[in-house]
Formats: sequence, structure tokens, C-alpha cells
Amino acid sequence: MGGAGYGELLRTPHAARLLGGTLLGRLPNAMAAFAVLLFLRDEGASYGLAGALSAGYGCAVAVGQPLLGRAVDKRGQPRVMAGAALLSAAGFALLAATGPDPLPLAVAAVVLAGVATPPLEGGLRALWPGVLGGSAERVQRAYALDAAAQEVMFVVGPLLVTLLVAAASQAAALVVTGLLGVAGTLVVVTSPPSRGWRAAGREAHWLGALRSPRLAVLLGAFFFLGIALGALAPAAVAYGDAHGGGATASYVLAANGLGALAGGVTYGSREWPGTPESRLRVLAVALAACYLPLLLAPGLPGMLPLAALSGFFLAPALACGFVVVDRHAPAGTVTEAFSWVVTAVGVGGALGTAAAGAAAQHGGAAAGFAVTAAGCAVATAVLLATGGFLTAANLETRPEKDPNRAVEPRFSSTHQA
Repeated sequence: MGGAGYGELLRTPHAARLLGGTLLGRLPNAMAAFAVLLFLRDEGASYGLAGALSAGYGCAVAVGQPLLGRAVDKRGQPRVMAGAALLSAAGFALLAATGPDPLPLAVAAVVLAGVATPPLEGGLRALWPGVLGGSAERVQRAYALDAAAQEVMFVVGPLLVTLLVAAASQAAALVVTGLLGVAGTLVVVTSPPSRGWRAAGREAHWLGALRSPRLAVLLGAFFFLGIALGALAPAAVAYGDAHGGGATASYVLAANGLGALAGGVTYGSREWPGTPESRLRVLAVALAACYLPLLLAPGLPGMLPLAALSGFFLAPALACGFVVVDRHAPAGTVTEAFSWVVTAVGVGGALGTAAAGAAAQHGGAAAGFAVTAAGCAVATAVLLATGGFLTAANLETRPEKDPNRAVEPRFSSTHQA
């Protein structure tokens, strides 16, 4: 049933192109930090400087996403996203040409590459309702497929950097990272849905999407979920060091990604009862419960099933969360709202990585995994504590929407799929 459902979705005009183009255009998100680190180390930069500039890229992305998302909601996708992708690629090329010296120029290059990263993730989620005819079930399935595909992207990205370095050079890997972003962006913004999409009319307000208090609550939950996700990698590295080293950490992370992929495919294969808000709370509880067994840190044969289990509810929780975000974003701010989700998860992820690294340094892998479990537990607590607030009059900022539908079409009728 699931395979047939996804096949039908991808056969919808423009759907496969938009999903494929978005994943291609977002590959820099999975490649850049690693590529920057390898390039700067090859140029003689210290680990501290290389790590700082790599982290600076992530911070710049977090800043740029909601700003560009707001610009997309105001001016449409093609002009903003294409221009941003070209500027981001220019930032990567500038860093490849200059290296770490002079340092101010290297910092400027990294910041430009990150701030100008086009908001493809939020843009795709804004396009799905129109492309899929406004069907809540099909849009939910698309969100689930999108969330599951992200796991593949973050496995392929570092591998692609490694292959580019081996085949050419560290500098070439940086330049290709930027060019992939441009290529994927062009695939998306030259499509009829992207060219025809217009945001709903919006109320002028300096806070934009953040004027919705319910959206602010959701962003808080996504922030703590980001802490959980960011903590996973350093905890896995600490686990690998304690269990033979080598590729052990990558096996744990791959098992987690495969679990998320399986969960996303399963979740999107059927329609689920209840409101998205109530379903999100259930999924969050299940996700938090599945992270706890990681603290046992057993031998690898026992750890791999636990790592897969810990990922199983991740993609469903993200997919459902995207639906809830759409329901609570003020009219005309959908791309900005989804871009704030990217920022919340990204900032939380950076803090989670730092916290888990420090915890693992003093308490080993179990302490690192405790940060993951704690982040997810707090995210769940936020959703449970505000459940009534999210559900009651949950569409007061978007009165034109049917409460039983996940989303509304915003795709110009002149380009209906």
C-alpha cells in the first residue's frame, strides 16, 4: 500500500521534479560543513579555526533562512531563490580561491555561502498543497517522503565530498558543493508550480510569521528536537571509540537513518485519525521513549537495532510537525514559517552537538546519548504542556481554512497540476 501510494504521489505532474530538485539543491546543507573543514585543514588552518568557520557556516544558514523565506513570501520563489543560490555558490568559490588567509575574506566567504542558502525546504512544503490538489492525505504523505528522504541526503552528502576530494581536490569539492545548490535550485524554480506560486495575502507586521504565539510554541519544540538530533553524532562517535573505533559510529548513525526512512515510509502509507496536533503529541512521546534505550549503549549487535528504533518515529514526527506548522502560520507567511523551523532545528542542533561532546568527554557515550534523550524529552514536554493551547481555536489566524484539512492550496490556478 505504501509503495503504491508513494508511486502515485511521484507520478503527479511536477512532484518528482520538485522533490528531486529540492534534494539536489539542499545537498550543500549535508556537504558544506565537512567540505569547509577538509579544505581549510588542507590549506594549513588549525582544527580550531577550521571548526569555527565550519560552524560559522551553519550559523549563517540559520540566520539567512527566515529572512529569505520572508522574501520568497513577498516576491515569489524564482527571483529570490535563484539569486540566493548564485550568491551562495559565489561564497564557496571565493573561499576555494582565497583559503583561510586573509581571515576576514574567508569569514566573509563562509557567511555569504551560508546566509544566501536558498530556502528550498520551506519552499517545497509551500508548493505541495497546490501540486497535490490540496488533499490533506497526499500532502501528509509528501511531507513524510520529504522527511525520510532527508536521511538519505545526509548520508550521501559527506560521501560525495569524500569522492570529490579523492577524484579532484578539497577546493573542487567546495566549488561543486555550491554548484549543486545552483543546479537543484534551477530545477525547482523553472518548474510551473514554482513560477506560478503566490503566497496568500498577508498582514503587514514586522514579526512576520513569529506573530503567531502557537507557531512560537512549535518552534520551541523544534529547537529542543534539534538539540536531540545534534547530540546524536558526537554520542555515536564516543560510542564508536569505546567499541572498537573504525566505522562503528557510522554504522550507528546509518542504522538511525534507516530507521527514520522506514518510519517515514510507513507513516506516509496511510491516513491517520485525529487532528495533527494530537497526533504530533503521540509521535513525540513515542520518539522520546525510543531514544531512552540508547543510554544502555550495549555491544554493536544490540546497539544497531536500538539505533534503528530511535529513528523510527523521527520522520513521522517531522512530517506531522510540518502539517501543524502550516496550520498555525499566519496567512502569507508559510515559507518564512517553515524556514524558521529550519533555523530552530539548526540552532538547537549546534547546541546539542556542543553539549553532547562535552558530556561524552566526561561521561562517555551514555552521557552523550543522555543529551539526545533529554532534548527530545523537553520537546515532548513543551508539546504536552501546550496541547490545549495548540488545539483550541487552532486556526484563528487562518480562518479561511477548514480545521479538518492539513493545508490549503496556494498554487496559482493557471498552473494547476
